[in-house]
Amino acid sequence: MMEDLVDIIKAFIDPILVIFILLIIFLIVFWKASKNKTAALVLLLTLVLFYAASTFPVANYICRYLEKDYFEKNITADKNMDVIVVLGGGSHDINYIGKTFPSPSTVVRVAYAVDFYLQNPVKYFVCSGKGPGKVPEAEMMAKRALSLGVPKEIIKIDSRSVNTWQSAEEINKMFRSKDIRIGLVTSAFHMKRSEREFKKYFNNVSPLPAGFLYSSPMGNHVVRYIPQSEALIKHKPLFRKLSRGFGIY
Repeated sequence: MMEDLVDIIKAFIDPILVIFILLIIFLIVFWKASKNKTAALVLLLTLVLFYAASTFPVANYICRYLEKDYFEKNITADKNMDVIVVLGGGSHDINYIGKTFPSPSTVVRVAYAVDFYLQNPVKYFVCSGKGPGKVPEAEMMAKRALSLGVPKEIIKIDSRSVNTWQSAEEINKMFRSKDIRIGLVTSAFHMKRSEREFKKYFNNVSPLPAGFLYSSPMGNHVVRYIPQSEALIKHKPLFRKLSRGFGIY
């Protein structure tokens, strides 16, 4: 009971809920003061969409749509791979201390790739991605992989790629044989796009999804329907998916 109360209190002090309440107040005032009811209805529709996008049931539905193909697939059926390719998932600089840090997504991907390698050794371990930081994601991932037990002599680095299709192009330049067996490591929401790009160049690409945005319902039932920042952030991959047509991601 106490845990449920704490969860509800946390939800009610979330900035997104505060913004949502302010928008409701604004809509009520605007509805009463404005003669243009069409504009008010547009605002109401926008508010409803904002509410839906900020709740976990809707966010989880979107995440499930992006990741469902990798829930039950036997992704470790073929353990005899030649190459593991890890795609970077972001980074950021902290200029005050002069350092670049990998994003949580990047850390999860390289950790999963190393864990897979330690159980199923391959000939090459490739880290790919330039990233937005001063230090390329690929270099940070390679350093992390080395510290976790991947031999230096099998690590290859692609620090030029800024998006998925460029990563596929750069890896294509590294290996002449198009029949090598590649284990592709990236987040589940990003895997379908990544598979499509790599299969343009290689005949044997196996998905190794590292991390899922979807999560099974848990916790207080009421809290899941309260607008929250964490739920709204989950929609970011959807916009990345839409942006692929512009070659952005």
